[in-house]
Amino acid sequence: MARGLTDLAIRNMRPGEKRREIADGAQRGLYVQLQPSGARGFAVRYRLHGKPCKLTLPGGVSLAQARKLCADILFDVARGVDPAEHRRAQREKAERAKADTLRAVAEAYFKREGARLRTINQRKATFWRLIFPIFGAGTPIGAIRRKDVVRLLDRVEDERGPRMADVALAAFSRLCNWHAVRDDAFTSPIVRGMRRQQPSEHARDRILTDDELRALWQAAEQRNDVVGPLVKFLLYTACRRGEAAGMTRDELVDDLWILPPARNKVGKELVRPLSEPVLELLDELPHLGPCVFSTTGQRPFGAFSKVKRELDAESGVRGWRLHDLRRTARSLMSRAGVASDVAEMCLGHVLPAMRGVYDRHSYRAEKAAAYTALARQIEAIVHPPEDTANIVELRRR
Repeated sequence: MARGLTDLAIRNMRPGEKRREIADGAQRGLYVQLQPSGARGFAVRYRLHGKPCKLTLPGGVSLAQARKLCADILFDVARGVDPAEHRRAQREKAERAKADTLRAVAEAYFKREGARLRTINQRKATFWRLIFPIFGAGTPIGAIRRKDVVRLLDRVEDERGPRMADVALAAFSRLCNWHAVRDDAFTSPIVRGMRRQQPSEHARDRILTDDELRALWQAAEQRNDVVGPLVKFLLYTACRRGEAAGMTRDELVDDLWILPPARNKVGKELVRPLSEPVLELLDELPHLGPCVFSTTGQRPFGAFSKVKRELDAESGVRGWRLHDLRRTARSLMSRAGVASDVAEMCLGHVLPAMRGVYDRHSYRAEKAAAYTALARQIEAIVHPPEDTANIVELRRR
């Protein structure tokens, strides 16, 4: 029997001008590959189905490890298994596992769907704050089971409340549904009944009373920044806070505000005719740059929490949110006699499915009349007529 190699003998091998292969006498099929550069490695030579084959072992293995790997490879060959094909399958499996980690799938989702999602930054924040710390970003998404989701929701509910637990559930559910469409081996662990609250439990119905609206309007008029005009604009147009804050001057065409699909919830172009008070309000704002409601003109206004606290203190109105102005404006439209369908379209809502398919009318004139009626209603509330209680009618003799 030939004498086997040793680690010392391998280290002392001197490279030549060409690559050399030195057989290990202690393990059949095992060879040391010695490169002209002095690099050393192991390879296994065998015959499969009558054809000579060679398989290079991973770098960094010791002689003992190489002998063990060689014995395993020859055992597979004896069973008719191609070691090269087996290694390729293992490598592909590892690559798929790496690509299917929770973080990798989430990043692919954000990259592909981000341009179509208005709330992409909020969803990213939900994953980083609530989901990744508990599940682990490197966890394979297919390894997450229903019980794991329940534990996630329990922890978020205990630390942040049931509302945030539902937010985390919604974000993770959307990711799972997106991934399930692309991977036939993946099944979402989300099932019905996992919510911690019913939507009706946290649905808001707050609108401002006439006295509250008047107090808030007066507080807005006392400010000499962009906040006052922004609050008025929200009431005059019944738009969403983010839509108004992100408005750019190229969205204003004559007396129209044309909101592109990427900046609204329904994903369609929304055309809002602007009433005279709104046009006057916009004309009075300084032209600092492309952004309309901005302190610099370059970036949209975003300090809403700070502004809200200031408005509470200045107006004395409590328990309201900026989004409640939208609900208040919608209610004022009904008070002014605006047709329900027209009022909903002013808010940026679309007609019901079948009606939306067949009714292609733009309703631009009707929306313009609705916004005018809303402006008059607001004016009547914030600037009521003089008190007539002390006026005495004189009768003619």
